[in-house]
Amino acid sequence: MMKFSLPGVHVPHRKHTASSVGERIPTPQTVTIPTAMHIGKPARLLVKVGDTVFVGTKIAEADGAVSSVIHASVSGTVTKIYDMLQSNGRTVPAAVITSDGNMTPDPSLAPRTVSSREELIAAIRESGVVGLGGAGFPTHVKFSVPEDAIEELVINGAECEPYITSDTVTMLTRADEMAYAISQLRTYYQIKRVVIGIEKNKPEAIASMQKMAASLEGVEVKVLPSLYPQGGEKVLVYHTVGKVIPMGKLPLDVGCVVVNVTTLAAIGRYLMTGMPLVEKCLTVDGGAVKKPQNVIAPIGTPLSEVFAFCEGFSSEPAKLLYGGPMMGVALSDMSAPVLKNTNAILALTAKEAKLPKTTACIRCGACTNHCPFGLNPAALERAYERRDAEALDSLCVTLCMECGCCSFNCPANRPLVQTHKLAKVFLRDAKSKEAKS
Repeated sequence: MMKFSLPGVHVPHRKHTASSVGERIPTPQTVTIPTAMHIGKPARLLVKVGDTVFVGTKIAEADGAVSSVIHASVSGTVTKIYDMLQSNGRTVPAAVITSDGNMTPDPSLAPRTVSSREELIAAIRESGVVGLGGAGFPTHVKFSVPEDAIEELVINGAECEPYITSDTVTMLTRADEMAYAISQLRTYYQIKRVVIGIEKNKPEAIASMQKMAASLEGVEVKVLPSLYPQGGEKVLVYHTVGKVIPMGKLPLDVGCVVVNVTTLAAIGRYLMTGMPLVEKCLTVDGGAVKKPQNVIAPIGTPLSEVFAFCEGFSSEPAKLLYGGPMMGVALSDMSAPVLKNTNAILALTAKEAKLPKTTACIRCGACTNHCPFGLNPAALERAYERRDAEALDSLCVTLCMECGCCSFNCPANRPLVQTHKLAKVFLRDAKSKEAKS
């Protein structure tokens, strides 16, 4: 079992929206749904311009072993299909649906009854559920394993990023869906232990999950220190069940599967009602937002409409982010849509977004002291600057989870995590060239 806690950093929590349980926004006039809202191969579109769709109609099929089904989030007509440039630089097909304003559910939807592990995996696949904590990995792939492969199911309720409280909403309002999903998973897998990990700064969520756990056999709540990045898979597995995931391995290699609380609730909702993943609860916050709150929006809703629902801006935003300030992705404008794995959108003021001046490394070791995996970020930065692939490999740059603890705690304000991202690409390309030579 765990003998000590992994290091991290104490970030400002700024959970301004913790008491906001999620208000549904008006139906948008149009939604734009890209075929890639997940890790893996983009889905294959099944619709064409002019097709009528309903809420929950399948509009794209999973295309490959690691891919995800996609559904319409509004009822209406497909009015445009085009190649969409996403925030990560990837261009993928996207469908624009013009809403009829009725939000009519697809008449074929019905509760999903399963009677075997294979049927449960198929149901999770058809639900379109992916990792909703931000990662976006297709969830059915995690469970496409033998029934005895999973010893512990670790449920991630840590929500350690500043600002974000959308998972807290799930824990407060969707415990019944989570409980049903847990019961179904335990029916078809030989899961010995279910552990829900939650940071101690969420007392109401802890109480809600403890109440749910008391009604289920073999389920426990682990109250964790408020220390970022508590929600990282390797960190969470160690702090909840005491297992170390070796470099290059997955939680499943040590008998664990990690599932985000909202991902679990989405599975439960699909099994109970037949409604696939078509909407997201997301936190809208940042110093530029006039009314920070949690909102529920159809997938594909333009961010401009989400911000407008929150009464717009008190000042001109200097930076927009998908996600939190530690691991979020910057956006160029507000036309981007709500995605499956969008758990927050932030609009930061110029003061909040201003980057501090970078100075020379003083070799203090703070970056290493606060890295959850004990990496040497300063040495990695130097290795990348001299384009030394061998050194990057020996220093284990691929182990970096890009949490940003090194940059956050650097007194010289070095762009360490940004450099690590570039270094990973450089190392991958170097190895590819070496393999071809």
